[in-house]
Parts: sequence; structure tokens; C-alpha cells
Amino acid sequence: MIPAEFEYHAPSSVSEAVRLLTTLPDAKLLAGGHSLLPLLKLRLVTPPHLIDLGGIDGLRDITDAGSVLSIGALTTHWAIESSPEVRAKASVLAEAAGSIGDVQVRNFGTIGGSLAHAAPAADYPAAVLALEGEIIAEGPKGRRAIRAEEFFTGLFTTALHPDEILVEVRVAVLPARTGGAYLSFPHPASGFAVVGVAALITLDPNGVCRAARVGITGVGPTPYRAWATESLLTGRALTDEAIASAAEKAAEGVEVNGDLFASVAYRRHLAEVYTKRAIRSALEQVQA
Repeated sequence: MIPAEFEYHAPSSVSEAVRLLTTLPDAKLLAGGHSLLPLLKLRLVTPPHLIDLGGIDGLRDITDAGSVLSIGALTTHWAIESSPEVRAKASVLAEAAGSIGDVQVRNFGTIGGSLAHAAPAADYPAAVLALEGEIIAEGPKGRRAIRAEEFFTGLFTTALHPDEILVEVRVAVLPARTGGAYLSFPHPASGFAVVGVAALITLDPNGVCRAARVGITGVGPTPYRAWATESLLTGRALTDEAIASAAEKAAEGVEVNGDLFASVAYRRHLAEVYTKRAIRSALEQVQA
């Protein structure tokens, strides 16, 4: 299908884009286009104005600030997947990026567009949650930081204000003796995560788990931290029994999605299985 008629705007700066968004409240923002364009073509959304962010300089940079990696909102999945800095210092994010779609999608889709769209089965949210990342938004009142665990507020909804633009994602560099892994069970048709799990494990010198962070996507209406799982891992030697016991809590307290491909019971089972696998894989990275 062909999209409905709209007026096209191509700002050259974030401030100009914010001004347009403020004066054109019914406008839609275009980043990589892989979330918005299908909706336009199917006429599920028919905005009178489209604001293309693609011409704004400075939103495609990956900056290593020592303890923090700063990733511009227009950075493509491929750039994140292949970045030496991301692979060395926040590998779980690179693994999540490499799980998205196919080569064509990864070369055009962006981290900012994906996070702002907030699809419940997107790959990035699990990794950004496990990394305890911050999403930087800019609006008419300036910039503000939103913690990842507060960013996803509902199905396809976020903490972004209507007049704000996601401009940057910040994640802390992994500390010593930390391993990370992202594993997903992709839908065979769409490639979206039926279940996706990002796990970060930090060990003390005696091999006991000092810290654990587990982010999960695809299971519920919004991505989430598996707090019960993390609690059972922390302070323990991560034997197979300890990992299995913690993984059983992966979907605790979550309203689990059910659909034609994966029933509630099946998706709950996959959450346990992939949490167990992701934790074991993260543990192997610590020991490597």
C-alpha cells in the first residue's frame, strides 16, 4: 500500500527537530524507518507531518568516556554489533544488536528508533535493562536522563514526553570479573524475540556471584528486570542447581503474553530455559 499524504520535514539539528515537534504535535519522527514505514504503508498511522531525523549530525557517534559508553540515537544496529568498543566493554548490547532482523535491517534500523517504538518483543530492551542504561531525551526544556527500568511504561509506550526526542543511550562499562550474554528465541517469521534474555554476572575472587542483572523481553507487555532471579543468584556459588532454581523465577509476577505461536505456558517455559542458558553463557565469559 501507499502511505497517506503527509508534509515532509528534514531538520538539520536536534533543536530544530524539537521546535518542529512542539509546533506540530501530530507529527511522527522518522529514524531508521523499520518501525514507522510499515505502519505508514498499512495506514495504521496517518500523520499529517513527518520529521526525518536522518540529516542531524552527531547522533551516530559511539563515544567511549572511560566508565560509560555513549551511543547516539541514530547509530545503526550494524554499527553497534561491529563496534570494537561496544564488543569489548558492553558485549551484551552488541549481541542484542546482532540478533535483530537481517543484514538489511541492521544496516538501516537504529537503536533510538527501536527503543522509542518500544515493541514488546524487541531485542535491545533486555540488554539496556541488564546494563542499567540511561536514555537521554531532549525537549523544549532541555535534556534529561531516564533510567532504563523507568523508560518502558506499557505496550508500545515509554516515558518520553510527546515533545521530546530520544537522542542518546548511555551504558556503564562492565566491571572486572563480569561476563555477559544475550540469547533469544526468535519468531521464525518476524525474527522478533519470542523470548530474549540478557544476563550479566559479576564474580568475586572466590567465584561467588557478587552481582547479577537479568533483563527479559518478549515475555510480557513490557521488558523487565527479573528481580527474583537476580536475588537468588547474588551471594551464591553458581552451581547448576543454583542457576536452575533462579531461572525458575524468570517470569515471576509477570503477565505473560500468549499468542498463536507461543501459548502462555510455552512462553513461560521458554523464559526459564533461556534465562538458564543466558546465565550459564555469561558465567563462561567471566571464566574465559
